[in-house]
Amino acid sequence: MTDPHQQLDLRKDEVEAGTTTGLASPSVDVTDSRQNSLWSDAWRSLKRNPLFWLGASFGLVFALMAIIPQVFARGVDPRACDLANSKATPSSEHWFGYDVQGCDYLANVVYGARNSLIIGIFAVLVVLVLGVIMGAIAGFYGGATDSILSRIADIFYALPLILGALVLLRVGPSTDIPILNTRGPGAVALALALFGWMTAMRLVRSQVIAVKSSDYVAAARAMGASDMRILVRHILPNAVAPVLVYTTITIGVLIAAEATLTYLGVGLQRPAISWGLQIEAGQDSIRSAPHLVLFPSLILTMTVMAFVMMGDALRDALDPRQRS
Repeated sequence: MTDPHQQLDLRKDEVEAGTTTGLASPSVDVTDSRQNSLWSDAWRSLKRNPLFWLGASFGLVFALMAIIPQVFARGVDPRACDLANSKATPSSEHWFGYDVQGCDYLANVVYGARNSLIIGIFAVLVVLVLGVIMGAIAGFYGGATDSILSRIADIFYALPLILGALVLLRVGPSTDIPILNTRGPGAVALALALFGWMTAMRLVRSQVIAVKSSDYVAAARAMGASDMRILVRHILPNAVAPVLVYTTITIGVLIAAEATLTYLGVGLQRPAISWGLQIEAGQDSIRSAPHLVLFPSLILTMTVMAFVMMGDALRDALDPRQRS
């Protein structure tokens, strides 16, 4: 005859493993264990990826450039100008030369990082909020809710990012919306986010549809968990990985989009300092002073590449098929 104590221990093991019902036991947080395993495996993969460290190093440098620009500008005021130095070429004392107004160009390029990064990060945060909320609702409830939200996304998909943001920034100053009345970083970031959230929504929606039929979700529902708790606690943690990859890459894309809008004359306006404004101002002098276009374009390209490299490395780390 089996010892009652052994039966009790066996029963306890079965409950903890979730084998009694075929579903994950609510006493064991399966979602946490799955997530911990996912992110620990991803971090181990990232640590071995030189692409990630290269992108992260450049990203850190540009972030510090935006936070403490005076250090990288060697204490030079970007608005201290002398027309006698107009378009002067780079030298050992002034590495990037001077702009048309005779301002130190290194200081201007360094200070331009702040607005560009603010716009990219703020726009991505709005993209995340809109994409995650709408994608989670559409994927979880399905039916008419999914159809309506998907058709709304299709309407925005019909408008290209640059064209939609351009139109909004053109008509913005004539509206009563405070953030759009002036073409500051907030207005540009909002315009880009409003026409760039659809892919994040589609990614979340597809992941939620795939995850909501999992055993641990059924177990949570059987225990009486509310829809909000199931979404926030059990589904979204397993659905956000592709969105994080997308948004990391999108930061670089939106920074480039901001420079494009500013170059076209509908983005940031002077006296703001940004790489787009510097490229736009230097285009007329590209033959006589090519450094006016070269340096802001180079830093802009390196910033975009940094976020793209980090996004690619994160995608490889979070995709089990990419692991050896």
